[in-house]
Amino acid sequence: MPTEKTSEDSAGILLVDDMEENLTALEAVLRSLNEPLVRARSGEEAMKALLERRFAVVLLDIRMPGMDGFETAAHIKPLDRTKDVPIVFLTGSDAEAGYAFRGYATGAADYLTKPFDPWVLRAKVTVFLDLYRKSRRLERLQEGLAGLVEHLSGLEDRLSADDLPDLARLRCQIRELQQLAGDGQAS
Repeated sequence: MPTEKTSEDSAGILLVDDMEENLTALEAVLRSLNEPLVRARSGEEAMKALLERRFAVVLLDIRMPGMDGFETAAHIKPLDRTKDVPIVFLTGSDAEAGYAFRGYATGAADYLTKPFDPWVLRAKVTVFLDLYRKSRRLERLQEGLAGLVEHLSGLEDRLSADDLPDLARLRCQIRELQQLAGDGQAS
């Protein structure tokens, strides 16, 4: 069942290719998803875009002058801000035999050859958009839970056993919430 999208859930899709016609084709296929489509014509431009905003997915051409797709992915994955952004490598059908393996080894979530089936690409990107939205909602829930735990801890400090017979139960609930918040952040 589709969930309602909020402005906080809006996620960019980063399109990285040095060829204008490839970027135009990607935009034509993905425009119907109603998410911001951000172009980058090089690995360097992609890195700059990734540091400026959040993206749900990066569609990354392998063969580019300068920093190729593999090198770009190798720069994306070690950064805390970008390490969890899924990368889908795109390359021509005449690609070398080891490209797929090398792509997955550099942290790619998927690998497609051109020409790609537009329905398949849109379906794959939709999955990454849904995962992004769910991740953002989980982050907001964890933040709210952490705030609630902090509030309850402050309340616990102001109460005495005489004021509230259920203080032991409150302490137990605070510990459970703290454990739950910790478990959610580890995911």
